Amino acid sequence: MYDYVIVGAGSAGCVLAARLSEDPDVSVCLIEAGPRDTADNIHVPVAFGRLFRTQLDWDYDTHEEPFLGRRRIYLPRGRVLGGTSSTNTMVYIRGNRIDFDEWNQPGWGFEDLLPYFKRSEDNERGESAYHGVGGPLAVSDGRSNNPMSAAFVEAAEQAGFARTDDFNGAEQEGFGFFQLTQRDGRRCSTSTAFLHPALNRPNLTVETNLQVHRVLMENGRAVGVTGHRLDETLTIRAEREVILCGGAYNSPQLLQLSGIGPAALLGAFGIEVVLDQPQVGQNLQDHVLVPLVFTHSQPVSLLAANQPEYFEQFMKEGRGPLTANGPEAGGFVRTDPGLPAPDVEFLAAPVMFADSGLGTPTHHAISYGPSMIRPRSRGSVLLALDDPTAKPKISHNYFAEQADLDDAVAATRIGLDIARQKALELYNEEQFAPPASDSTEDLREYVRQYAHSIFHPAGTCAMGAVVDADLRVLGVDGLRVVDASVMPTLIRGNPNAPVIAIAEKAADVIRGRTPLRPGTPAMAS
Repeated sequence: MYDYVIVGAGSAGCVLAARLSEDPDVSVCLIEAGPRDTADNIHVPVAFGRLFRTQLDWDYDTHEEPFLGRRRIYLPRGRVLGGTSSTNTMVYIRGNRIDFDEWNQPGWGFEDLLPYFKRSEDNERGESAYHGVGGPLAVSDGRSNNPMSAAFVEAAEQAGFARTDDFNGAEQEGFGFFQLTQRDGRRCSTSTAFLHPALNRPNLTVETNLQVHRVLMENGRAVGVTGHRLDETLTIRAEREVILCGGAYNSPQLLQLSGIGPAALLGAFGIEVVLDQPQVGQNLQDHVLVPLVFTHSQPVSLLAANQPEYFEQFMKEGRGPLTANGPEAGGFVRTDPGLPAPDVEFLAAPVMFADSGLGTPTHHAISYGPSMIRPRSRGSVLLALDDPTAKPKISHNYFAEQADLDDAVAATRIGLDIARQKALELYNEEQFAPPASDSTEDLREYVRQYAHSIFHPAGTCAMGAVVDADLRVLGVDGLRVVDASVMPTLIRGNPNAPVIAIAEKAADVIRGRTPLRPGTPAMAS
């Protein structure tokens, strides 16, 4: 028996476990389906692609996408301590101010969350109105410094776009270099940042390689979880709360397996209905990226990263190509000047990134493209079988809304214009798998044929629909969800940093602490 049982040791779960166990009078059990984060490829940034489709990846795919020629789209998710923060590209982006304000949920506006962003952060640039120091999460400038990344930013400027030094400052829009969740050139996941320093606490128990199959319910209250480790069935009970931190795919699946979801679906599988909640698993959102890959003869891409001198540089200095995170540079733009905020994020990587990252690079290349960060289209996560080990049926419905496709075509035109600028002359000798022409119809077909997820799912247990503003599951006692699934709408940018801030705030809500406010001494805690 524990006070709190947390399911999922990912970006949110590690934060919650660390924060809740700060109270020595509270017992916490953190459960992770995958193993501990000891694999070398987790901690060497450039190796993140080597984690795809391994035992450290849930290795999901969408159902056949009706507006992408019935392609199935690869959806990697971390299955290891740290979750996807142990397998992602480490880009630290908070999103736009209006993202949080538009949620229209009490306590979740930008000014409410800014203190939590700052509390978690240890930014190597120092403290400011928008940044914090001394927190567990290292936020650093990139140390790869590939010349193609600099050329991309210069080309964007030549195309008429502004330059920015801080995407998380007063103004998000513009092009520049991303800050990363790295410390001394190595990955800083929520496991290494938050969980590892807390592992010796006697009131914190971490269970790995244990996949939870359902939440135990008694008289309308969550009282624990049951799951399997190999052939062993384990039940872990919670005195106060069960907290789901499985992410936008796994949290709604687990709720449905536990009898909380659409009654017709649950009944079809013979699952006893605890709560008919048709919104569980709905409202699925994601950022889709249109890849533009340009090959060239300059020997400066990450194909050259395996040279012995670079390994020595990484080990001695924490610098060089092995610290590369993939998208080192990028920018935020609007496809329509009348929009209130950017609807496109460009991501630029000094490598041939093909087939959703599953392809093997064969040429020196620069890969970049627009990530559509304000999607209108919505999908769903539903049970495919009543077997808890079966993968859920994930349908993103990318480009179900015609306006999403129109915006992607406009953003692709921007990307092609950047490629024509003088700064990229050395690196755009040939476009890999180019569009048939620059006509609108050919660009639409190109988007449908090559667009893929950039791995940012959210929204399936949204505040105001499935959980309340304190992240408690509506209609059930003793059960919360804390992860990207609670976002009513997906933020404009990479969601890892916002999920960490959501977990920071959730920890204070659960502990009954007064919410942090800008300028309060508690912000330094």
